[in-house]
This record gives sequence, C-alpha cells and structure tokens, in this order.
Amino acid sequence: MSDTAAVPGGATVSDPEGLAARAASLDAADPLAAVRDRFVLDDATVYLDGNSLGALTAGVLPRLADVVTREWGELRIRSWEESGWWTAPERIGDRIAPLVGAAPGQIVVGDSTSVNVFKALVAAVRMAPAGRTEILVDAATFPTDGYIAAAAARLTGHTVRPVPAAEIGAAAGPLTAAALVNHVDYRTGRLHDLAGTTAALHAAGALAVWDLCHSAGALPVALDADGVDLAVGCTYKYLNGGPGSPAYLYVRRELQPRFDSPLPGWNSHAEPFGMAPGYEPAQGAPRGRVGTPEILSLLALDAALDAWDGVTTEGVRAKSLGLTDFFLDCTAVLVPAGRVESVTPAAHAERGSQVSLRCAGAAEVMRELTARGVVGDFRRPDVLRFGFTPLYTRYADALRAARVLADVIEGTA
Repeated sequence: MSDTAAVPGGATVSDPEGLAARAASLDAADPLAAVRDRFVLDDATVYLDGNSLGALTAGVLPRLADVVTREWGELRIRSWEESGWWTAPERIGDRIAPLVGAAPGQIVVGDSTSVNVFKALVAAVRMAPAGRTEILVDAATFPTDGYIAAAAARLTGHTVRPVPAAEIGAAAGPLTAAALVNHVDYRTGRLHDLAGTTAALHAAGALAVWDLCHSAGALPVALDADGVDLAVGCTYKYLNGGPGSPAYLYVRRELQPRFDSPLPGWNSHAEPFGMAPGYEPAQGAPRGRVGTPEILSLLALDAALDAWDGVTTEGVRAKSLGLTDFFLDCTAVLVPAGRVESVTPAAHAERGSQVSLRCAGAAEVMRELTARGVVGDFRRPDVLRFGFTPLYTRYADALRAARVLADVIEGTA
C-alpha cells in the first residue's frame, strides 16, 4: 500500500483527515452493513480477533434458553428425536456446506478440530495406494496439525516430511500417501492455492487433506469443484459458533464408502442402538461421527449460522479485501515509517482475512492496544495479528485501530 490512498470518486488522500472521509464513504456503501446488527457488539471496542473467536450472535442466547428450559428441561430424552438432536451433526453440516463449496451429505459436525484432523489424516493414509510411506505437512502449520500428523504417522507406520505449503504440490511424489495443508497460514494470513495444490497431489497419486480454520467464513472455498478429498475446520472463528464449538469434517462423496475412521464410535455405527459387539460403519457423512454429540454447543452453532442468511461468500470476500486494503493504507499513512512491517501478502490472491504486522515489542503493544479498546492478538516473537470479520467489522473500525496503533507506537519510541 502507498501513502496515497484512492478515494471513491477518483480523488486521493495522503493526509489523516482524508482517511475518515474514505471510511465513512466505504461504510455507507457497504452491502453487508446491516448484518452487524445480528451480533452483540458495542461501539466502545474495535474487535479484530474474530479469527480466534467470533463475536456472539444475537440469536444464540434465546435459542440456548429454549434448548435448556424446554428441550432439555421439559422434553428431556425425548428431544433426541422430537427436537432433532440426533440428526443435528449432519443437518448443521449441511448448513455449513454452502460456505465451503460442498453439496449436502458430505459434512458432519462434532468433536474438536484436532480430533477431526486425526480422523481425516489417518483415513486418507489408509485410502492411499499401497507402498506409500510419507505424509507431507505444511512446514509452518498450526502446531496441533503437526502434532496430530506425527501421531498419525506413528500409528500407520509412515513418516512426516515438512514442506512449505506453496511447495507441497511440487514435492509430492510416488512415496506420498497424503498431505495436510492449511488453506490460510494462521500467523501471516497467507492464502495458499487449494485448487492447484490439490490437483498436483492427485497427479502424484496422493490425497489432499485441507485445514480450513482460517478460511471458511472469510472467503469462498470450493471443496467439491476443486476435488478436495477431506477437509476439517473449526466453527468458533469466522463462523461465530462460540468458544469450543464443535468442528466439522468433510469427506468427498466418492470416498465415503472407503472412509475408515481410526475412531469408530457407536455414533458412527450402521445401527447405533443395535449394540452389536462388531463394528459396521454407517453410510455417508455419519461415518465421521464418534460419540454423543455436544448438543448445547452444537445448537449454539446452529443459531449462530443464522447470521449468514442472505449473505454470500463472494460478498464477504469483497469486503474482506476492502477492509484489509484500507487498514494497510491507514497504517501506511498514520504509523511512523519503519515501525511496523506487514508480513501478510499484498496480492489479493495470496491474502486471507487478516493483517499481520511485525513490530518491535509486539507483546506490549498488543496489551496497550487492548487496554485502549482495540482487540487483536499477538503471535511470538513479534507479530501483531488483526482479523477482519466482514459480517460485523466496519471501515471506521479499521481506521480507529490504525489510529490507536499509531499512538501506541509513537508512545513506545
């Protein structure tokens, strides 16, 4: 971004006062502006940590009150059938499906992201051609994915080979069984080539497992169209499901009959209430289930997904890029030169929905930002991370965050 920022209408600004007019103009023209009212937010805080925990939606509290007082309190065990508890993992999975470019019947919601990564990766290795001995893992992956990959490798007799995400497609070869790749790098916000990497893995005879935690709900994902084999994602970030809300598992329809879960629980049995001593897997997405669904958090997620009514991922992506562009422009104008450096790619095709800035004393800077009402987060050793959730973040919020950041930086000079 340059110090001179374009303003709608063709003018330019290189002064701090002009940024306010630009923010007001962008907010006035924002087609998603009214969606902010679906969330419990206040104007005292600029919340830029939705890439870690999404904001509470207005419909969650009344829905949970009904679940607790009526469905649990009055109907009790009858709610497994009468309130649809038993089928909730697949029903809510079908609600998530359009947000990740999947047809119905391929996503089940339940368990944590870590558990679903384990299920997906072990199942992928078991489906790979015989004689393949390695699992490729994004070298900069979120630590849990690396831990799980190592455990999956020990279990299946494979080895793990870390490779930069952008090079995984080229690195795949005749020994590669599967690769586990993050769609968006959690630290830098770099967006990786899902379609191209998946195609390259398939050309090498390997399976593609994608972690969508930092992309689903922030940008379009095309799991079906791009031929992804398996994918996992959390629901408490851009999907706003709440702290600890259950994750989801996608298994491409053609692979479902071969999906061999390393955690074959009673919920994924063909006849869960048959209580047979031998395991026979269910058909379709329910194969990804393990134990009893987390009903309270699952139904909180269900209510949170109402915020997506009438919203397209294309519209979300357009606003995400607009917000991150504007924030970068604001920091270029307002923050003293040389004090922060963006480690998030400038190219739209390579950017998720966050801006990560390298900054001396980043931990203390983020503490002071939070104290002044601008909430982002800090990643060691020196990264300030700001997540822009298009459903509720405003351009005025981006400007205020940059102004407060500039004040804090100047105060630490």
